[in-house]
Amino acid sequence: MGSQRGPGDGTASLEKAIDVLEAIADSGEGAGHLELAERVGLPKTTVYRILSTLVARGLVRRDPLRRVYCLGARTIELARKAYSMPDLVAAARGELRSLRDLTGETTYLAALDGMETVSLERCEGTHNVRSATRLGVRKPLHCTSQGKAMLSALPEDARNAIVSELELTPLTRKTITDRRKLKAELKLTADRGYAIDEEEIVMGVRCVGAPILDPRGLVRGSISIAGPAFRMTRERVEQLGPEVAQAARRIGAHLGPVEEAAIPEPTAALEGTAAAHGAMPRWSPRDATLIWADTVGREVRTMRKGAEDRLARTRSAVTGLAVERAGVLVAFEDGWQVVDAKGQAHRRSGWPGKDLCALGVHPGGELWVAVRHREGCAIGTLGPAGDVLDKWRVGEPVDAIAWDSEGKNLYGIAPESGSILVMQPGARGVRRLATMPKGSGRPGGLALDAGGGLWTALLDGWSVVRFDHDGTLSRVMAVPVPRPTDVAFGGEGLRSLYVTSARDSLPAEILAAAPLSGRVFELDVGVAGVPVAVAA
Repeated sequence: MGSQRGPGDGTASLEKAIDVLEAIADSGEGAGHLELAERVGLPKTTVYRILSTLVARGLVRRDPLRRVYCLGARTIELARKAYSMPDLVAAARGELRSLRDLTGETTYLAALDGMETVSLERCEGTHNVRSATRLGVRKPLHCTSQGKAMLSALPEDARNAIVSELELTPLTRKTITDRRKLKAELKLTADRGYAIDEEEIVMGVRCVGAPILDPRGLVRGSISIAGPAFRMTRERVEQLGPEVAQAARRIGAHLGPVEEAAIPEPTAALEGTAAAHGAMPRWSPRDATLIWADTVGREVRTMRKGAEDRLARTRSAVTGLAVERAGVLVAFEDGWQVVDAKGQAHRRSGWPGKDLCALGVHPGGELWVAVRHREGCAIGTLGPAGDVLDKWRVGEPVDAIAWDSEGKNLYGIAPESGSILVMQPGARGVRRLATMPKGSGRPGGLALDAGGGLWTALLDGWSVVRFDHDGTLSRVMAVPVPRPTDVAFGGEGLRSLYVTSARDSLPAEILAAAPLSGRVFELDVGVAGVPVAVAA
């Protein structure tokens, strides 16, 4: 039997390889095998094995004429990547020192990692009695100034999604353990620009922190000042808060945008999901089922645990779907009905008519509609007889609507102009958040993610895109079909983005190049969706 390695063997081997690499770098013009073995104090055979691996990975090259080893091209590539954009730690060091010099207290840099903060850098205070948290230490979000600062700067949907999952463990008698109080604290933090840890994680220690946002407004981390409560009095903390916030803004200004990894184009679709015109994907959280329509085939279909089934057939083309407590509300060109889990159809009064364009559900469970009206569209709730109690009028058709989780914004898709619209209760105006150029395809469908982003499919654009909450186009994801029609988050933890597509009216040569047209795709886009409300 071969010898078993101890838990530290891998680290020791890595340290030896780094020693060899550094010795080559320090040599200036390269060094030979024997010279390197002598410099690092390792056996010649060990150094030879390390050199062979480093050469194979491009980190080291061998000069055959001088018979020495030099740094390889790969090290230059890594160095270029390291210095092409100032990283968070490098950008923050100067501000951490300045704040330490200003206060005499220890200053920290942290980043958001899941449901915790992780300490990345610190600048030691000058007092004998001082805060001294180790680098790499993870702390809860709800009871640290760093964590509360980062939470406060997240888009509201993302913040609420995280807060709802946090374990509000009491670490001191001052720790906030009530979610409503935590949300109120985060709103106050967002308004003033800095967070305070009022002895919430360690009694006798008070901290003040502020979020770091890059030029695109993305949260990249936070900085804080921490010290004994007898020096960091409440009055002093409130005086230092604006200073910390300004330092955080200066750090953020030096950061470039985060390059998000490209999502590979899917090469397969969900089995058994072929349709002439797939559309209106909806996720039913009650029974973990994906529901969608083949509008041309006049069918409503489901997918649960990999098994596809037909939920209902309709008399005419499907025009809308919404998940209700009693089942699925299915609208078609000459009526609507509620279909329960057994496929039984039940009459539903208040049909808004054949001009229905879209259905949406308010977080409170109220059904909303978009209905064609003269030259445009009326958007609102329904009266008892199916009349639209319109809240907004839009001068063009709207074929998808979706509320955010707080009911503060209603988003709509206007495919003719390629626009994403935003409407806010209490305001009659309709704002254009973003508009896609005509050559990019027509937007179709809406899905909101926990990061505050909006996803839509681009019909005739071969792609799905994401917009930030300010309307900035942040992601473009290719799909292997020309006509993706609609999107919806679902699956475990709402981490799958389902995309429906169409094949009707496509020329034969396009169908030959895109044989998956009409199928449903399940994509991992690296972010969870916002739960869609169920109609009452």
